[in-house]
Amino acid sequence: MGRDIAISTAHGTVGGWRADPPHGAPLGGLVVIQEIFGVNAHMRSVVERYAAEGYVALAPALYDPVERNVELDYGENGFAHGRELATALGFDRAVQLVSAAAAVLQGEGHKTAAIGFCWGGSVAFLANTRLGLPAVSYYGARTVPFLDELLRAPMLLHFGADDASIASQDIAAHRQRLPDAQIHVYEGAGHGFNRDVDPRHYHAASAALAHRRTLTFLEQALA
Repeated sequence: MGRDIAISTAHGTVGGWRADPPHGAPLGGLVVIQEIFGVNAHMRSVVERYAAEGYVALAPALYDPVERNVELDYGENGFAHGRELATALGFDRAVQLVSAAAAVLQGEGHKTAAIGFCWGGSVAFLANTRLGLPAVSYYGARTVPFLDELLRAPMLLHFGADDASIASQDIAAHRQRLPDAQIHVYEGAGHGFNRDVDPRHYHAASAALAHRRTLTFLEQALA
């Protein structure tokens, strides 16, 4: 269903993985923002899942300005290298690349939202505050420093109650400082609970409920 594409950006051409709905008119466009592990097989499957739900989905390869064609595994080395790449890229450039990907979809006439996971969840938050895109953040652990930025569109945030990277007081700060956002916390779920290829982190019940809530949110936000 999916295919490689090239995206023109202010930082040069970057790659991406795109999938289109198999049937009917698209419900909208969706920029899928990677975890720190790059646009790997799991992220490509996420793109294709949202295409199957009716969205034109596109995951830009955000690390391409730093290192091209990054696909990391979930071991310690992959985690360490992913953190290095995310730091080297920085949030400002990441948001600019998301903007370029959104422009592709918007240029085709699609109302467009962003959805991000892990590090990408925090980038999705910034896509809302800085680009005005409706956004969904899954366990964005790096959002707290940006909570003074004002939301410019509907916002949905998913957190695992057992996520060691997001303290309960940080989730409380989101609730306090983002009164207009939808925020859900999933009991029994930790970080990466949507990552169905990683049995150490996947929590099926929470992932299914979060997905249903995300689809409802997107339907309303892009209506």
